[in-house]
Amino acid sequence: MPLSLEVVTAERVVLDDAGIDVVIAPALQGEVAILPEHAPLITPLVPGELRVRKGTDETSYFVAGGFLEVLRDKVTILADAAEHAEEIDVARAEDARRRAQEALARRHEQPDVAAAEAAMRRSLLRLRVAERRRRSRPGPGMPRGNPEP
Repeated sequence: MPLSLEVVTAERVVLDDAGIDVVIAPALQGEVAILPEHAPLITPLVPGELRVRKGTDETSYFVAGGFLEVLRDKVTILADAAEHAEEIDVARAEDARRRAQEALARRHEQPDVAAAEAAMRRSLLRLRVAERRRRSRPGPGMPRGNPEP
């Protein structure tokens, strides 16, 4: 029996699919993989890549933290923010990375180094998710799916 997965933010439902085989999420203690018939679980999420496998296809999302709940074969993710890899504005993420890098270079001048470091981590994660999606796009005559292990 496949998993039902719902990814929700305060603004929208990012994903609602009842045919998922595996959910791999960035939990506080490390990545967690959820398979059908997983034990009930509630865990905080950290900013990172959410991977969803359905058959041979794997889809990536960026999540900016939140919570993951597993009840029977239903996985619910309440994310602070989430976006599909294809929705990531790479130019905007690069700009955010550059601004965070500049802020960190001036760390002695600013009181909130932690905020600049968090902004840097988020922008780098967004870029990683977008790059993973770009690399996994099949060319003409190539099979779909993620080439990475």
